[in-house]
Order: sequence, then structure tokens, then C-alpha cells
Amino acid sequence: MSSNIDQLKKKIIYRSNYRGTKEMDKLLGAFTNHYIDKLNEQDLEELIKFLKIDDNNLYNFYNGLDTSIKFENTRINSLFKNFKFK
Repeated sequence: MSSNIDQLKKKIIYRSNYRGTKEMDKLLGAFTNHYIDKLNEQDLEELIKFLKIDDNNLYNFYNGLDTSIKFENTRINSLFKNFKFK
């Protein structure tokens, strides 16, 4: 079980750091690094789904702009929306 979680974390870290745009690489990389060890398995699964959303919608969601998709009220979405990028 721990091995599966470790593999899932590695996949998430990689996916969050190699998005396609430098801005989202940095933002999602910092977000993931900040929270990865604080999330339970269900949160990690939710984060995988979250990372499948395109960069434009994630950027707009983070900045409070209109998105072309509806973001549900999940723990990951809330953490991301309130994350302070430094």
C-alpha cells in the first residue's frame, strides 16, 4: 500500500512540474510540493483528476477568472484556489 502511494506521489509530482507552460509548471509544482505529504490517498486521487484539467482553465480558476468548465467544491480545488504562490 505504501509503495502504491509513493508511486502515486511521484506521478503527481512529475505531472505537476511538466505541464507545458512555465507559469503552470511553477504554480502547480509549488502547490504540489507544499501539500503532497499532507494529503491522504483519496486527496491524491482527486489531485490526479485535477491535474488532467488544461492549463488555461486552471490558471483562470486560480485567478478568479471565467473558466470553460465547472469546478466542483472539492478539498483540492479549495486548497489550490487559496494557495499563495511565492
